[in-house]
Amino acid sequence: MSPQPDPAQPSAAPGPVHRGLIHDVLSGVRFLGRGFGMWVTSPRLMFLGAIPALLVGIVYLAGIVLLIVNLNTVVVWATPFANAWAEPLIVSTRLAAALVFVIVAALFAVYTFTAVTLVVGDPFYERIWRDVEQRLGHAPADQEQSLLRAIGRGIGDGIRLLIPAIGVGILLLACGFIPLVGPIVVATVGALVGGWLLVVELTGFAFDARGFTLRQRRAALRSRRAVAVGFGAASYLIFLVPFAAIVAMPAAVAGAAMLSRDIVDRLPADGRPATKN
Repeated sequence: MSPQPDPAQPSAAPGPVHRGLIHDVLSGVRFLGRGFGMWVTSPRLMFLGAIPALLVGIVYLAGIVLLIVNLNTVVVWATPFANAWAEPLIVSTRLAAALVFVIVAALFAVYTFTAVTLVVGDPFYERIWRDVEQRLGHAPADQEQSLLRAIGRGIGDGIRLLIPAIGVGILLLACGFIPLVGPIVVATVGALVGGWLLVVELTGFAFDARGFTLRQRRAALRSRRAVAVGFGAASYLIFLVPFAAIVAMPAAVAGAAMLSRDIVDRLPADGRPATKN
């Protein structure tokens, strides 16, 4: 008979794949930490980047307050099927529904906050990105592009990024009603999806300057998916705190510039990742 494992012995250490995954995720978090370091080395530039985030944040804060005030009404409207249930079941169902609504609303709030803030503060955030590129050396040359074309491309990319977010949001709302595990699943998936959407949005300056399309940008980020998601998820969680988001926004732009350079430097010699049709 083969010897049985001793339950008193510690379990086997994580394999190299798991260690590599954890290392990559933490590497992504460290890029965000390096972005925060810009508050020490370039405080004036980062303060300018916080101004648009503050202005947009005030509007979003008002929206959050409005949602909280009307949350009970929204939840009751969305769960008419529970009206005939026993009181304890009604309360638990609607508490879970309220939690799911808050999580999904946070996903949309964080993503749209980032997109709107980048548009409002475009000159400031471009300066932050450019400063990082110059510090790293071999910054891409300025591309000649008309204002209307730049705006059109930005709107088109924003719509293409928003469509999957809407689909995921609807799916998360449905998953939220799974007994016991629904809110946990929604919170976890929401952080991962929200992190991915953020990192795709925040790396726009670096990849656009190098002539990458949105599809090529996504493919490049997928080449280091764990690092990208680690960076994005950490940013997402910080952005959930309204006043922390004001300070974090310029740091995330700076960190995304560093992350983008690291990814671009690892791409094939032709500078473009393979994309799926």
